[in-house]
Amino acid sequence: MDLPATNRQVVLRQRPEGLVRDGDVEVIDAAMPTMGDGDALMRNVYLGMDATVRTWLNRGEGYLPAVEIGEVVRCSSVAKIVASRCDAYAAGDVVISLGNWQEYAICRDDLYTTKLEPGTDMLSMLSVFGSTGAAAYFGLLDVGRPEAGETVVVSAAAGATGSIVGQIAKIMGCRVVGIAGTDAKCAWVTDELGFDGCINHRTEDLATRLRELCPDRVDVYFDNVGGPILDAVLAQLAMHGRVVLCGAISVYNEKGRPAGPANYLNLIARRGRMEGFITLDHWDRFPECMSRLREWADAGKLHWREEVVQGLEHCASALNMLFTGENTGKVVVQVGPDPSGQREV
Repeated sequence: MDLPATNRQVVLRQRPEGLVRDGDVEVIDAAMPTMGDGDALMRNVYLGMDATVRTWLNRGEGYLPAVEIGEVVRCSSVAKIVASRCDAYAAGDVVISLGNWQEYAICRDDLYTTKLEPGTDMLSMLSVFGSTGAAAYFGLLDVGRPEAGETVVVSAAAGATGSIVGQIAKIMGCRVVGIAGTDAKCAWVTDELGFDGCINHRTEDLATRLRELCPDRVDVYFDNVGGPILDAVLAQLAMHGRVVLCGAISVYNEKGRPAGPANYLNLIARRGRMEGFITLDHWDRFPECMSRLREWADAGKLHWREEVVQGLEHCASALNMLFTGENTGKVVVQVGPDPSGQREV
């Protein structure tokens, strides 16, 4: 195929303070990537917007290094291989990878790139069958270890990960209560996803509603937000309760070190456990995870939504949606034509 002369990219110009604003990033026309032996060139189609992308824009160490000034902003993507010097991929293959905020990228046969089966729905790979679903699956089942009849509480319940967590907990026979930021989101997780209740933390008294909806306290709390919501649920923890630390979106935009939860001593009194995790630690079990997620989806037990934003130039505003609460489900930016023909740019 004929390739363009330049590759549009979004690069980091300065460390954001709070939401990502004009001047923090810049859209540029860069040289096309050059393939070496073992490389393949991919054309990004969808870019996944995840809260962890915001953490990579800060200074400091994480499970992946920070994006440096002048570098392309990192993110997951689903892409089509357009040229290859790698035995693992051929032109026309579809992969999920770390494609970053750009139109074209180099991928290799490594931990970060997986070839997808022909005909795979590209959007659902980002919204449920990729890292989002893996976070829900491993975080809830391996760290939270819910048992039938227990009460599971999920924050950011209408988000990409939280919505899947709650549905898996229902499949496990648990009673599930969500926490979300609007009445419409609460209605979605109860009416469509089958949660047993949902608290609007912006308009309701969280502590009071937790006591009402969780009369036997909280056995498993899947935390996506940190901050005051984590503190409120810690106060309502059941004996031997488990807290799964997946994310802390409420503090990613804050300056300095966030305050620790005041109610952490309840972990002692309740003999509780609070544990973080990273999905990459479970890489060898991804086939198991994806097989079960597909089985549940095919049986009609999993439902999801995407918020699709068009155009590379809107990546920053799409990422900000996660922090302003504008999204329901997975936020995705489309930067190339979908080979399945489902959506056009």
